[in-house]
Amino acid sequence: MQAGPSRDILRFTSHRHLRQRILLSILSGKSIRVDGIRSDDVHVGLRDYEVNLLRLAEKITNGSTVEISLTGTSFLFHPGLLPGGSYTHTCHVGRSLGYYLELLIPLAPFCKKPFDINLYGVTGEEGRDMTVDMIRTVTLPHLHLFGVTDGLELQIKKRGSAPLGGGQAVFKCPSVRQLKTVQFVEKGKIRKIRGVAYSTRVSPQFANRMVESARSILNRYIPDIYLITDVYKGDDSGKSPGYGLTLVSQSTTSALHASETLSVPGQTQTPEDIALHAARLLLEEVQKGGCVDSKHQWLVALLMALGKEDVGKVRMGGLTAHSVQFFRDMLTFFGTKYKLVEDPTTGEVLVSCVGIGYSNVNKAMA
Repeated sequence: MQAGPSRDILRFTSHRHLRQRILLSILSGKSIRVDGIRSDDVHVGLRDYEVNLLRLAEKITNGSTVEISLTGTSFLFHPGLLPGGSYTHTCHVGRSLGYYLELLIPLAPFCKKPFDINLYGVTGEEGRDMTVDMIRTVTLPHLHLFGVTDGLELQIKKRGSAPLGGGQAVFKCPSVRQLKTVQFVEKGKIRKIRGVAYSTRVSPQFANRMVESARSILNRYIPDIYLITDVYKGDDSGKSPGYGLTLVSQSTTSALHASETLSVPGQTQTPEDIALHAARLLLEEVQKGGCVDSKHQWLVALLMALGKEDVGKVRMGGLTAHSVQFFRDMLTFFGTKYKLVEDPTTGEVLVSCVGIGYSNVNKAMA
């Protein structure tokens, strides 16, 4: 699966969408070259956390090479194979563990052996990446749709708030030969809301206050609401104070929508403010409709395309800019085209594509 001569190298500019291009490079076996990385910024080139991500990609693959230019404004990545097995990685505190997990989760099912990794760093950060709670309760169930189930889990061993981190999470995933084709077009009615309020190095009452405030809004809609508190103390609470709330709604057809809000270091926000914001974001997310949470549109689109040579269909809410770019990159790497049919009344989009019959070549060699 190694790429051939230089004409097979796909070229991109800018640091944007870096993760998805590294991901698609490894899955497709095509080398990539990225130029013009923050060339106009005061601090040019790759950030420390991006270099850390490239090193992680190098670590979990067999035969990958990364060549970074002296200024850091360009790099060449030749992908290798995915052996699976056990790994440990200390993530850069500039981004949370979710940043790294978004690369690992779609790759893990295609490893030769079951994959597990210990990650150390910041377990959640406001506004940029998904927290480990969101990944555990929303991202992993999306993999269940495609037949990745037994042995798939994310354990939160220690929490670590920004900016200093100190958290630990363990991700485990089985390897599969092929993905199932998915047909998920009925969004159903919301039947329950679940959530977790967590805090590190602050008063345990903060978690209870977030639960009460979130309930003040959500109780108006459905009775089946169950929010738990998750208070970490001592060494398990990382190196920085912080608190946050993750909410998940589940429909009668098991469609999931989620939201989360976290405290920001250096800003004074009451637990009540955070909880109310998270509750309103969840209602907004539900209003967008579809069977897939907006943060997971790209992941479902990827797994649909990698499925058997059959038509997969999923109803999504309005497409995000990130998803649209992902569709373009899928065309570049795999030649995959998606059929998008928008419902003019709801704004929902029916996304369908024919799977490419992607088979786990690493597993075939076992």
